[in-house]
Amino acid sequence: MKQLSGQDASFLYMETEHAHLHLTSVNIYDGSTVDGGMRNADIRQFIKSRLHTWPVFRQKIEFVTLNLDYPYWVDDEQFDPDSHIRELSLPKPGNWRQLCDVIARIHSETLDLSRPPWDMHIVGGLDNIDGIPKGAFAIIARYHHAALDGASGTALLYALHSTSPVHDASPQEEPWEPQAGPTWLRLLNRTALNGVRVPLQFARTVAGTIPSISRAILRNMLQDIEPPDEVPQTRFNAAVSPHRVFDAATFPLKQLAGIRKAVSGATINDVVLTICGGALREYLAAKDELPDESLVGVAPINTRTAADAEASGNVIATMFVPLFTDMEDPVSRLRAVHEATVEAKAATDPVSPRQMTELTQHVPAATEAVAGWLITGLGIGYRMKPLANCTISNVPGPQQSLYFNGAKVQRMMGVGPVIDGVGLNITALSYDGGIVLTISGCVDITPDPEVMADCLRSAYEKLRKALRTVTRKAS
Repeated sequence: MKQLSGQDASFLYMETEHAHLHLTSVNIYDGSTVDGGMRNADIRQFIKSRLHTWPVFRQKIEFVTLNLDYPYWVDDEQFDPDSHIRELSLPKPGNWRQLCDVIARIHSETLDLSRPPWDMHIVGGLDNIDGIPKGAFAIIARYHHAALDGASGTALLYALHSTSPVHDASPQEEPWEPQAGPTWLRLLNRTALNGVRVPLQFARTVAGTIPSISRAILRNMLQDIEPPDEVPQTRFNAAVSPHRVFDAATFPLKQLAGIRKAVSGATINDVVLTICGGALREYLAAKDELPDESLVGVAPINTRTAADAEASGNVIATMFVPLFTDMEDPVSRLRAVHEATVEAKAATDPVSPRQMTELTQHVPAATEAVAGWLITGLGIGYRMKPLANCTISNVPGPQQSLYFNGAKVQRMMGVGPVIDGVGLNITALSYDGGIVLTISGCVDITPDPEVMADCLRSAYEKLRKALRTVTRKAS
């Protein structure tokens, strides 16, 4: 029995019937790399053979009465792996639009928290998708955000994949015997102990950050740092429905690496943010909705240390970055984005993202549960002035080919959640020389995700063209 951290539990407290807080991964495989191909029964059996590599596969969430303490991971004594694995096939012609619709539908569904909060859908019939071999299959997997973040999700990849077409045989698993769940008396005793321990830890953590906060305030005063501009209200800052949309755009990672060199010190993440800013500018301008002020994105930051690199759950902080949608020139936008990310990271240096993460871990459970209800239950998330217009995540993935029991991974995509007030999520996931930017939104807010995907491609091409022009003028 393991207790969820405060940050993990927050994803449970913030979840509503229309805003589901799970992460979805979409991997497309070439079954022809396996002698004789792969049948659904083979895929199902291989998944079941790997479940022992991650404890949460067999654990469910045990809530504490009245949310007086954070929930626990406990073994599911009724665990049935087959009920978590489903099969379907795209109807002919089996094209990209049909796959996008299936991903959106599955991403829209809520996970059952009365059992281990994950499932996998084996999708066949991918016969007419550009760049994908005919007869390929996909696995659409969902995991609740309380169980993992982007970094731990990438680590989970290696539980199901290998870098060799021949999967290394795992040590023979001994028969699994679930441990009995906790009695109400045991939970009551733990709750009482945590009622004393957690406030003390919280006070200790706050005390440890006071010198850092003081340095940050003093630095801002001395450097006369201006507060960020007001975030504009856009179509993305509304209440979301339970129905999702999905699309994606793929780019060569080598090209993005070349683009970043145009601005000294720029990163691939800066290039991703620049492309997203250009795409949002084009998308909103086409609808005559582009505000004069720049849109702002919220970007999760991985704060894991070497000590918790292999841990499941969430160890993240957030950074707010202007996307400079008010700038027409993409090269100027790249420079501005780079300067903004440097400033944002410098602003968090005195109070490190890790310290902010630790603060959230020690907030009393009842306080966090009430805060989650106020934000979601009362609609504060979209009734107040927005803090950001969209979420943009960049998850570095493996840069070598991966195999699922011999089937080569052709494409790897991540799909993030949307919430009231932040109704657009763009997730960048790199893999084996490519990077895919996925669009997850609400059908009422972004009814045309294919247009947004085209805007991402257009913004990328405009950035490349502008850089070629700058290079010619310089020479």
